[in-house]
Amino acid sequence: MEEFIARGFAATRLDDIAKRAGVAKGTIYLHFKDKESMFEELVRIVIVPVVARLTALPPPTGSVRDLVETFASNFLREVIGTRRGDLVRLIVAEGPRFPAVADFYYREVVSRGIAAMRGLIELGIARGEIRQKDLARYPQILVAPAMIAVIWQSLFARHAPLDAQEMLRVHLDLIFGERRTT
Repeated sequence: MEEFIARGFAATRLDDIAKRAGVAKGTIYLHFKDKESMFEELVRIVIVPVVARLTALPPPTGSVRDLVETFASNFLREVIGTRRGDLVRLIVAEGPRFPAVADFYYREVVSRGIAAMRGLIELGIARGEIRQKDLARYPQILVAPAMIAVIWQSLFARHAPLDAQEMLRVHLDLIFGERRTT
């Protein structure tokens, strides 16, 4: 992971990975077909379990907003400002040049997250918590602050720190209406 993050997908060489790991390059080929299959396994180990935990939300006994807030807070804690976030930024940056990597990431990570968000949105619509029914067609809107936070963290945080949790609260107020304080 350190080599991919430091050099990017394109510039990372299996020789460098082997050297960092203290093994012969041939040893890598005993486990991986090529750099792409190694990267895919890295995503499976580092990010897929996080998505599985995040999308395995408890049964919806509370409000949908509470579930979305839990999901997003866990995402922020486990991804933003961590090496996982660096890996996501790498995929965003290099995915257009390596469509197979982007396709893999979509299948293993994005599609699962989107399906979970769509399910929560549909539940929110059915319960009357979400009035805008078209949101179910665009669940990306619900997770947009998380993606903005991932990108912002690497590009602009040193100039203008972002309170991702507060941005999320404002975003959810727009979708669910402002929370009433008791």
